[in-house]
Amino acid sequence: MTDTTDRAPEAASADNGTPSAGNGQPDAADPVAALVKENADMKDRVLRTLAEMENLRRRTQREVADAKSYGITNFARDVLGVADNMRRAVEAIGPELRASEDANIKSLIDGVELTERELLKALEKQGVRRFDPKGEKFDPNVHQAMFEVPDPSLPAGTVAQVIQPGYMLGERVLRPALVGVAKGGPKENGPKENGAKSTPLPENEFTDPAPANDNTGNNS
Repeated sequence: MTDTTDRAPEAASADNGTPSAGNGQPDAADPVAALVKENADMKDRVLRTLAEMENLRRRTQREVADAKSYGITNFARDVLGVADNMRRAVEAIGPELRASEDANIKSLIDGVELTERELLKALEKQGVRRFDPKGEKFDPNVHQAMFEVPDPSLPAGTVAQVIQPGYMLGERVLRPALVGVAKGGPKENGPKENGAKSTPLPENEFTDPAPANDNTGNNS
């Protein structure tokens, strides 16, 4: 009778399908854990989508800004030819014509100069500006060297002549300036080196030459 009573709970436990302690895994998946995993996956997808949309928005803003600032690049390059011709016309006016008393000639000169100024103003309104780098240090990013000019009076690498002025569109180079670069002159660090070598000379005037010669002999 005692053995039958002790075995009754074990038989009931087996009939109810309760998992044993050694198994450690339920027969069916936990629905709460599945929902938590699904929620985490959905949250990850939403965050990725938001990040992609933010990147798209910023990229679109940059493209729109570039289109507004640099959308006239091709048109501006075509207009530069007109500006160059106007500059050549102004430079072709000699001092004799400017000194002429003829009212028609004076009106023609004033009209050409006024047209050039208005053209440059119109270009500046669109972000196009002309620059003349004469006397500046040569910069391959905005200058195009056509030849070298032997000129000892200018530091080497300085723009000595400007054949054609350059133009900038915003922060970009619309057309580099065609220049001639000086050579044969002193480099920028030349005077500094010479000055460094000459600084000890005044100090030697106040030193006794005899101890200096003795030290030289001892060292040898």
